[in-house]
Amino acid sequence: MNKLSSSARRMISVVILLALVGQACTLSLFEKPTNSGTSTQTPSIIVASPTPQPVAQTNFVVTLPEPLQPNESLAIAIMDEVTGLSVSATQYPMSARDSQTYTASLPLPFNSVVKYRYVRRGATQVLEDTNFNTAIRYRMHFVAGPAEVQDIVADWGDKSFARPTGTIMGQVFNADTGSPLPNLLVSAGGEQFITDSVGRFELNGLPTGTQNLIVYSLDGLYQPFQQGATVAQGNTTVVDLRVKPSRLVNVTFSVGIPSTTVPGVPVRIAGNILQLGNTFADLQGGVSTSTDRMPIMSLQPDGRYSVTLSLPVGTFIQYKYTLGDGFWNAERKADSQWIIHEFIVPSQDMIIQDNVASWSAGDSAPILFEVTVPSVTPPGDIIYIQFNTFGWMEPIPMWPLGNNKWAYKLYGPLNVLGTFSYRYCRNGQCGSVDDAQTAGTASGGRSAQTSVLSQDLQDTVSAWKWFENPEPVTLVGANIAPRASGFIAGIEFQSTYRPNWSYYAPQAFANVQGLGANIAILTPTWTYTTVNPLQFAPVPGKDPLWIDSAIMISQARALGLNVSIFPTPNFPASSSTASTPLSTSFWLGAPRDAQWWQTWFTRYRAFAVNYADLANQTGAQTLILGGDWVTPSLPGGKLPDGTPSNAPADVEAQWKSIIAEVRTHFKGQILWALPYTKATLETPLNFLQDVDGIYLLWSASLSTNPSATKTDYANEAGRLLDNEVFPLASLLKKPLILAVAYPSAAGAASGCVADGAGGCLDWTALSRPNADLSSVSLSLQTQAEIYEAMLNAVNTRPWISGFVSRGYYLPAALQDKSASIHSKPVADILWYWYPRFTGAVK
Repeated sequence: MNKLSSSARRMISVVILLALVGQACTLSLFEKPTNSGTSTQTPSIIVASPTPQPVAQTNFVVTLPEPLQPNESLAIAIMDEVTGLSVSATQYPMSARDSQTYTASLPLPFNSVVKYRYVRRGATQVLEDTNFNTAIRYRMHFVAGPAEVQDIVADWGDKSFARPTGTIMGQVFNADTGSPLPNLLVSAGGEQFITDSVGRFELNGLPTGTQNLIVYSLDGLYQPFQQGATVAQGNTTVVDLRVKPSRLVNVTFSVGIPSTTVPGVPVRIAGNILQLGNTFADLQGGVSTSTDRMPIMSLQPDGRYSVTLSLPVGTFIQYKYTLGDGFWNAERKADSQWIIHEFIVPSQDMIIQDNVASWSAGDSAPILFEVTVPSVTPPGDIIYIQFNTFGWMEPIPMWPLGNNKWAYKLYGPLNVLGTFSYRYCRNGQCGSVDDAQTAGTASGGRSAQTSVLSQDLQDTVSAWKWFENPEPVTLVGANIAPRASGFIAGIEFQSTYRPNWSYYAPQAFANVQGLGANIAILTPTWTYTTVNPLQFAPVPGKDPLWIDSAIMISQARALGLNVSIFPTPNFPASSSTASTPLSTSFWLGAPRDAQWWQTWFTRYRAFAVNYADLANQTGAQTLILGGDWVTPSLPGGKLPDGTPSNAPADVEAQWKSIIAEVRTHFKGQILWALPYTKATLETPLNFLQDVDGIYLLWSASLSTNPSATKTDYANEAGRLLDNEVFPLASLLKKPLILAVAYPSAAGAASGCVADGAGGCLDWTALSRPNADLSSVSLSLQTQAEIYEAMLNAVNTRPWISGFVSRGYYLPAALQDKSASIHSKPVADILWYWYPRFTGAVK
């Protein structure tokens, strides 16, 4: 094993910490938790609710793209990421220095990191955005002392301005070791970038002038770094930044809660860093904290709640106590106003003693929601409740009562609701894993109304959508020949990601292990945010952060599973239909000139190296490059419409160079994901000699006859494998793994699930959390028969080195139309075949 760098060891330590603190509640309501015990070491500092920090006067000076209208004014909004960026911000009016320059002087806590943005106030409030017409979440300023901050508003949300711009790019390193640092947020001018494995960042489209450049550690393990950076028109300013690591100390939070609180319910801490549930993403309803990722406190004998966390010295912490998230059932001041506690982590261990004044706001009485769920609900599932204010917000885990009953008492903020909607779902996947009565993203939900009198609303979920009456398949025995020790029996997870999925990953890996699989294929993503100029990087909330992927890999390996990483992109949303993959719109809309292609290969190289480093540092066994989406970038590349892609003449050399560089970062097995089509298999790709095997993406048509049998499917699969795939395997003399994706839908065997408009759906269109397509008919039996036929075909072809099921839905069991086999009849088939392929069952 390669020796890990100090930064890698620190990352692994935080992996363990985050995996432990972010757990959903499984305590039974009204059952007094046992005393978990506390450290006998006496900390050096004991405080009763941290006192306000010393402040430094900070003068913000901002230049606007045009003068304000007579009825308009300008404000600076100090953002509250713990409660929610769109639900809580404090605005301070700014004064005009001239027609386009405004100022405001604010007292800000020393050593804090302030998050803010500018707001134009008139008939409506308009937020600033970037030159790419994307919303600015916030700017950042590190308050190291009295200072003047110079900002430039590039654009407003309701207007567009043409102005000169430039770029800041570079790398971030550990100042002590020189190691490059991933997972740091770099920001300037409201643009944000999460550094990759080599510490790389790139901030494009910045207005010319001096920008405040800041490096911020999402987990506080590195101290903030800030400097001015000059942006010149059409130029790239290159900077290398070095940040100092912080050591960890123990901080114990102890809190007393109101006597009106339901006994034994979980109390959590919501805060501004990863360890306190901040996802740094725009979640549903404008919040950023995720309940499932927050630390849960333990009830102590004296009735107080306590938890001890290892936090980095010098980190600016904002936090609040909650029975939900940063918005729902979060603590309030005695006058019902939001409260945020703040402190700087000291250099010694510390105990913080707080008291929650109230969970409520206004005169409305709490509402108790009680629900009885179906007996078929999987025993490991957690029931969530989701509320609708001006749209559905993040679901909140309910409290188990036993006997298929769950409860949740809503204290606040009821003062802003009146009549409102709510609904129930499993494992926090509302909109996908729903109560059948309120299923789907467009559901109006159930109705409730606030009152000055306490309410007890008792509901029953009669059935779960897509899990009404799950039944196992009837298994047909087969004479299965055990394969050599290197045979892959795998499950590939779907690439969609949401921050609250992380809690359910261990359960999903246990399910995969229970099937007899020996490898889990993870598909972490980056997102193309724009096509031209080409921007490709991780986006929090859409793409797992480096630390999220590292945690999942460690969880899978802890269960004895091998791990493969198959990096996959997210593409910009478009007006294309479900029949047209977003990748198609991406390629057809790209300029594909020489400069664009060079940028594309540079971005893919960074993408591949990033995950090669992740694989190396976390002990993953395999890295999979390529995929069906890269087809236009291959030699003789064609666009999805069949026209030439104008790929550069040196495309073969580009791919060989990328593979060679990846090998310098990762010593494990490298596979190439090749989509199965006759044309693809016949196109010579010389660089395939440089990889260790082929990961064949298979959704081939096995029959267009609706009356076809499993035998028909198996015969056709055998014919295609022998006539079209075997020649490639013989030529390359490398392992070939069959990666299969067939939805549980009528028409899947034909390779064309009809879209209802004369076309075919891409198989991923049926994956969650995409909305259900009523034009498609569910057919669990079809999927099971296809899999059984494919496995029989593989069984008689020893030259096939593995079988993988694609599209596994991680967070919950569903018997829907997607390709996921999670708790479907086909899973029982794999449970029979996989252990016999691997020799675990004779």
